[in-house]
Amino acid sequence: MAARSVEVTRSTKETSIAVSVDLDGTGRSEIATGVGFFDHMLDQLSRHSLIDMKIHAEGDLHIDDHHTVEDTGIAIGQALAKAMGERRGIMRYASIDLAMDETLTRAAIDVSGRPYLVWDVPFTAPKIGTFDTELVREFFHALAHNAGITLHVTNIYGGNNHHISETCFKAVARVLRTALERDPRQPDAVPSTKGSLKG
Repeated sequence: MAARSVEVTRSTKETSIAVSVDLDGTGRSEIATGVGFFDHMLDQLSRHSLIDMKIHAEGDLHIDDHHTVEDTGIAIGQALAKAMGERRGIMRYASIDLAMDETLTRAAIDVSGRPYLVWDVPFTAPKIGTFDTELVREFFHALAHNAGITLHVTNIYGGNNHHISETCFKAVARVLRTALERDPRQPDAVPSTKGSLKG
């Protein structure tokens, strides 16, 4: 089977990002973005998707976290798309209801080649520590659009904003894990009647 591991670099006047992913990993991560809460969330994304990730980001954090978070999402999405190749032999679809204490979040994915994000996640505070809660959506929007996936994320209920954010990352991780797993019944087939999942 072909290896599904790649490296991607992305540099602008605002950020410099280096990402490597291995879709057939064990969830090991080395993450340094300069944004502590974001690093914690990305560690959850790697650990629960079983995608090995190395992520190094340098950004204009003296302004705010926005460019670093969004551009990291872009780079991870590009790396996932490149690692998937023709998306041959994958399961393609997955969904999960993921609980964490008082919080329940649903994620559903179609590794379709068609980028789309449906986001229904209300936060009750503008920040988690120093991290802007609105950036959680910005990250997943960048990820979905650059990976070429259809992604729906809905927070069913929850009271703690840290838990709401964490369930989003963990739920997306779990659906990525399932959707990107190799399908033993059709290991060489593109799971589409069109014969292509490239958009």
